[in-house]
Amino acid sequence: MGATCLYAVYDPVSRHCCMARAGHPTPLLATPDGKVDSLEVPAGPPLGVGGLPFEVAEFELPEGSVLALYTDGLVEGTDCNPDDLRAALRDVCRQQSLDPFCDGLVHQLVPGYRTDDAALLLARTQALDAAKVATWELLDDPVAVAHRRELARNTLAAWGLEHAAFATELVVSELVTNAIRYGRLPVVLRLIHESELICEVTDASSTAPHLRRARLFDERGRGLFIVAQLAQRWGTRHTRTGKTIWAELPLLTSAADGADR
Repeated sequence: MGATCLYAVYDPVSRHCCMARAGHPTPLLATPDGKVDSLEVPAGPPLGVGGLPFEVAEFELPEGSVLALYTDGLVEGTDCNPDDLRAALRDVCRQQSLDPFCDGLVHQLVPGYRTDDAALLLARTQALDAAKVATWELLDDPVAVAHRRELARNTLAAWGLEHAAFATELVVSELVTNAIRYGRLPVVLRLIHESELICEVTDASSTAPHLRRARLFDERGRGLFIVAQLAQRWGTRHTRTGKTIWAELPLLTSAADGADR
């Protein structure tokens, strides 16, 4: 038994998109100028049938581009072919809403009864305003953690998010300390103000941390547990040069809202 998969991570700050695929069809990219191209992502074996590492491809996407991810059932075993899909996608960037366009396109390309799953996912890229991103490179010195907490607090004040400072400072402190203690230089801290507040710490080590519950007299091991309690989501993603640990913090409109919750 095996399954095909395509995995993509898009960074709205740099507009870079990293992709890896396991036996899945290559994605298509429709840019605002009307061009539609296949993204050449190196092929890997389907999941469950091999143990080879997957190669990652990285692309810089123009703002407002549309990524088309689809299953092979959309273009194989039917009268449709990838050229038909490319032709239909040429005006996709001009669509105000992708949902009805996507549904109509699937029915247009694969009408009637299907013998295989046919799915199409369209995603429009956006770029984040540089004023909503703060980035600092860190020194290999635990004393620098306090300075980074201060920088984070000042940045939140500039964004009008003073009410989120306490939780953010704790998360920054724990992630930065772990990166300095267990990771490798360079270590980079990044805060992103979007619909939520995202705290990221990147280092050059590929070793991923794991959550554990510290025993009563343990002096270490509580950092990620604290992060998991404060963040609504957190996780690790690997990069070409190491890893990034991220935490997504909810943005309450006021301290009073936080007390109500």
